[in-house]
Amino acid sequence: ARIVAATGLPVPPELLTTVRTTARRDVPVRPGRWPLVVLSPGFSLSRESLTGLAEELASQGYVVAGVDHPYEAYGIEFPDGRVADCLACDAWGEGTAARVVTGRAADVAYLLDRLLGKRSAWPGARFVDPARIAMVGHSIGGASAVHTLRTDRRVDAAAVLDGTLFVPVPAGAVDRPVLLVGADREPDHSWVRDWPGLAGWKRWLTVAGTGHMSFTDRPVLGAQLGLDPGAVPAERQLLITREYVTAFVDRHLRHRPAPLLDAACPRFPEVTVTAGAPHPDRS
Repeated sequence: ARIVAATGLPVPPELLTTVRTTARRDVPVRPGRWPLVVLSPGFSLSRESLTGLAEELASQGYVVAGVDHPYEAYGIEFPDGRVADCLACDAWGEGTAARVVTGRAADVAYLLDRLLGKRSAWPGARFVDPARIAMVGHSIGGASAVHTLRTDRRVDAAAVLDGTLFVPVPAGAVDRPVLLVGADREPDHSWVRDWPGLAGWKRWLTVAGTGHMSFTDRPVLGAQLGLDPGAVPAERQLLITREYVTAFVDRHLRHRPAPLLDAACPRFPEVTVTAGAPHPDRS
């Protein structure tokens, strides 16, 4: 209810509780060890904002951990019923973004300690392959994913969904795969700045006709409320996110071919793929 109220959408705050997903509780898990993908939402949003992506990855055989970052979202409920408000929203100022990024990297380190430790409290921990982990984030969650590559060697790859890199990446500082997926606008200055710092496999994708929230569930939910999704239909916005993120983690956690990431694809004419130096006229 707090999140709906904060967005200003003209709907009853309790409406999202009626949204049905394709996920199910307590389904059997096929024996084995499966790669893990950690999802970090955008600032002021909760993990539910990436439900469509989480469902897709889970359906493809990934363990998915959606992270709520307390005090950075409009309402995070703990198991005991306590609710944490977005204190960082009210205290935003110079340096806040960098503190959020470093704080989220610490959140993920703690999460991995709890999931992968010998005394994990989660019964599903035995299904996680600790040698195959990626982090995907929207907005500042994406910036946190790249920073986590610098602070935690357990994370093998990071994908950024339209997020400014608030903590600069020194030249050669990141040697593992990074996928940058950007909306239809001028290149993010931090991406141009930090591209040389990404010393491993890297791709820069630009998706025509999209905006900042296109890589979340917002367009799909908005379309169901009668809101205009923009130039690209809402379901297609979600499809593009699902397809390209899945290709990325398939390539780097499962070593599968991922031609989507190497060149333009006729199925997705909205997507421009850059593998070399991006936008040399602007760098």
